[in-house]
Amino acid sequence: MESYFIESWIKSGMEQALTFTLILFILEIVEALMQHAPTLGGVIGRLYRWYRKSIFLFFLLHPSFYFALYVVMETGVLNFYMVIIIAMKVFDIFYKLELIKSVYIKRQVPADLAAMLSWKIPSWFFLTGILLYVPLLYYALQM
Repeated sequence: MESYFIESWIKSGMEQALTFTLILFILEIVEALMQHAPTLGGVIGRLYRWYRKSIFLFFLLHPSFYFALYVVMETGVLNFYMVIIIAMKVFDIFYKLELIKSVYIKRQVPADLAAMLSWKIPSWFFLTGILLYVPLLYYALQM
């Protein structure tokens, strides 16, 4: 029943590309709102609070990654653009995990990283995921 609903809702390739692109746009906004903080240290601290409760909660803070995997499975599209999206999202998640491990678990922060953690992050920076991943997904689905 659910599969029929999804199939009837997404009819043509163009409609499918636009629908998936819109969903990714919304998920990127949600992800940006969940991770927003004035500094990199604030972002890592916010993510660490979820990581401390459960690593699964930490992974749930990245819904656009799971959606990208769903799009690959649903459409069968795994071209250059889709690989770039998934690879960048994987690197992003593991980079955040490494920062959490370095700052909160090992408590060994190199001086250059300590300086980076206190840098101010402009508000528009959190919207770069929209500017990067949304067009890439659209291009991936149009090929």
